[in-house]
Amino acid sequence: MLKILYVFLLCASLQSNATEDKYNSFISINPNDSSPDQTSIAIKDNIDVKGMPTTAGSLALKKNFPAADAFIIKKLKLANFHIYGKTNLSEWANFRSFESVSGWSSVGGQTLNPYGINTNPCGSSSGSAVAVASGMVSVAIGTETNGSISCPASVNGIVGMKPSVGLVSRTGIVPISSSQDTAGPMANSVLNVARALQAMAGRDPADVATHQIPENYDFNFLKGLQLSTLKDKRFGLLESGSNDAEGLRLINKIKHIITENGGKIVLIKDERVYPSEKEFFILLYEFKRDLEAYLKQAVTEHKTLNAIINFNRNNARLVMPHFEQEIFIESSRVSDNTEAYVESIKVIETVQNEMDELLQAYDLDAFVGLTRNPAWKIDYNGGDNSAMVGQRNWGNGGFAAIAGYPHITLPLGSVDGLPVGVSFIASKWKEKQLLEFAAAFERANQ
Repeated sequence: MLKILYVFLLCASLQSNATEDKYNSFISINPNDSSPDQTSIAIKDNIDVKGMPTTAGSLALKKNFPAADAFIIKKLKLANFHIYGKTNLSEWANFRSFESVSGWSSVGGQTLNPYGINTNPCGSSSGSAVAVASGMVSVAIGTETNGSISCPASVNGIVGMKPSVGLVSRTGIVPISSSQDTAGPMANSVLNVARALQAMAGRDPADVATHQIPENYDFNFLKGLQLSTLKDKRFGLLESGSNDAEGLRLINKIKHIITENGGKIVLIKDERVYPSEKEFFILLYEFKRDLEAYLKQAVTEHKTLNAIINFNRNNARLVMPHFEQEIFIESSRVSDNTEAYVESIKVIETVQNEMDELLQAYDLDAFVGLTRNPAWKIDYNGGDNSAMVGQRNWGNGGFAAIAGYPHITLPLGSVDGLPVGVSFIASKWKEKQLLEFAAAFERANQ
């Protein structure tokens, strides 16, 4: 209990000193909540908040003032959270170009990682992660399709949770893919992540994915969290990063913490093959369909993907100074290939079955492993992919993203002064268990 109190006091101290947005984490500040406190949250600027524009980082949506709050914002407000501001993001949630730079948008400019000069914050929930890491707020909300919560949380040294797809509503959120999109909390402690997720979670009449939440689902994520333990729990080790000396050192730290606290590390034979091409086709196909459904009700003259493409072309100097829009163009091109989509969508069930079979075969409570390699430098000549050439490159979470399964990351340690997180991943609807594992690990890793 004292440790939890310490976290809150530390956060309050950080917030009292956070007088400016040094790392450019915010796009806009709520004029009605300009002084953050323990109930203030920061919201990624692809989520509708009435009275503030929802831009997805794009100048094309700069005048998009929604008529109503997103469903999750309504729930957060009912739980007495207050909106401090809208955070910067990788423009269009990093789904515009193969050479994009994480944390950059034409509306918000470049968000910076607090842990190094010219250091990339990862994305696409860059501003949400940095707003927490810099101490401006204790809780922020991000969104993830694949890695957009877990990566920025890991490289900025905070806790982030991607819940099961369908646990929280996506109504009023600029989409990429209805198969993989979800919002999720990012915070300075597992306790604060649990508190926010408990407020956000629940069925939304307008989001059919939330209707799949089990009838007996336990939404009380806070109950028992402070007493949770790793004792007698079995964790399958994901070994990405083990071929690097620093990665192996951190993996050994994971093993030590878990075994010293009564848990069991299980070495698994993981022969899964990542279906990158089929996953990407699903995202391409669903992006145009799902984006245009959002634009239809948005306050914007741009109602189609092609209209956005044309806007970008006509405003290339402002919108595309560093990278183009190849992904947009490709999404528009393949959007009528329903036959290929129907074939590709089968991969989701395959990935789910493979994950469940692996968990069952080794009698595992969850997978555990390194979240992501340390942050890389910001590079406008070739983007993130170019910047990472020759750098450490490890990570886990892609299979969970495709499957729509929950994934929590929390601080583990550092490499060259840059944060690295540890991930716990489990089967669908296992958020409460993952939060308990993460809380126990967090206490052991103080």
